[in-house]
Amino acid sequence: MTSLRYKHAWIIFLLGLLSVVTPFAIDMYLPAFSRIAAEFGTTTSLISISLSTYFVGFALGQILYGPLLDRFGRKRPLYVGLIVYILASIGCAQAHSIHVFIALRFIQALGGCAAQVAAIAMVRDFFHARESAKIFSLLFLIIGTSPLLAPTVGSLLVSSLGWRWIFLLLAANALLILTLIFTLLPEGHTPDKSISLRPQPILRGFWMILRQPQFITYALAGAFSFAGLFAFVAGSPIIFMDGYHLGAKAFGLIFAVLVMGFIGGNQINVFLLRRFSSQKIFFYALSFQVFIGAVFFAGAHMHLIDLRATLVLFFFFLLSIGLTYPNAAAIGMAPSQRTQAAHRPC
Repeated sequence: MTSLRYKHAWIIFLLGLLSVVTPFAIDMYLPAFSRIAAEFGTTTSLISISLSTYFVGFALGQILYGPLLDRFGRKRPLYVGLIVYILASIGCAQAHSIHVFIALRFIQALGGCAAQVAAIAMVRDFFHARESAKIFSLLFLIIGTSPLLAPTVGSLLVSSLGWRWIFLLLAANALLILTLIFTLLPEGHTPDKSISLRPQPILRGFWMILRQPQFITYALAGAFSFAGLFAFVAGSPIIFMDGYHLGAKAFGLIFAVLVMGFIGGNQINVFLLRRFSSQKIFFYALSFQVFIGAVFFAGAHMHLIDLRATLVLFFFFLLSIGLTYPNAAAIGMAPSQRTQAAHRPC
């Protein structure tokens, strides 16, 4: 029993490392927006397009890797994705125009997406459906190192070595994770050659999933909720550095403190799951997020929101997302987990 718990703890840690690939790629270069803009002779608003482009590549990559992870097993597509991510990160460090930089960020996202998709898929492989919400919350505890460490490390690299070293460090970090996954993580899914990679069967499979009411309800609700985090990440450099005129170090500190709300929500979720169902937690957390968002919008529209109020509202807004996302993911994936339970290794 002890060895089994140790094995599960180690698997959770490795899946957590995979889960931080994309958050580090997003968070670490945020303090460098003004430096990158100055070097490319453009504005921070245009630099933020590189962040939006990453999100687009990340979204498209999930469609690509789903069938590949089922057809070839979890690890082989993961290796390819991480290698693409490493090469694109090195390319970002060498970019000398904003257009090349934006394009490479898109490729970087396509590669890095494999880590996130594989990590989520392997939660289904290694753990029962009833444990999923807790496992996702534990993964978010590891993901929480990104907003705590990445902006601080990024600001230090910007001030000491330059912004290009951020992307070299991202490449080195992915190389280390690739090595650990290759040597230590077991394969969680037997390759299934019956999975077709032709467009028609893939689209048919997606359509079957989309027809499940439980999946589509919680996938859409969770996506709209989680979009609030993406909006915060994309807009925070402009709000705090351009709007409130904070420096890179101050922004990194504020960013880390605010995302503690997101991390705290995930850990509160672990406690709440002992007493309440995922459905109930999700409903009340989502209602709270909508309320905070409405207060924020109304206050900003009437010019009543200062820096202190912005920080407080952002904190509770992110806290609610920390509660909604793991529960939405667990509930939405539950039907497919039940149908594939026979393939889970003992």
